[in-house]
Amino acid sequence: MGVTERVWGALTSMIKLEDRVVRQGEVIKAQQAKIENLTERMIRMETTIELLMRASEHKRIK
Repeated sequence: MGVTERVWGALTSMIKLEDRVVRQGEVIKAQQAKIENLTERMIRMETTIELLMRASEHKRIK
């Protein structure tokens, strides 16, 4: 019985570990999506700021 219990315990641990790895993978995917969204937003903000700065410089020149 000792060997069977150890094998069963090892299988149970592996299943739990696999579940944790799968959940961690899902969390990482969600975080990556958030990072990509924030990067896109930052690029749009930088572009807007740059355009506004150029427009204000253009107005000062005239």
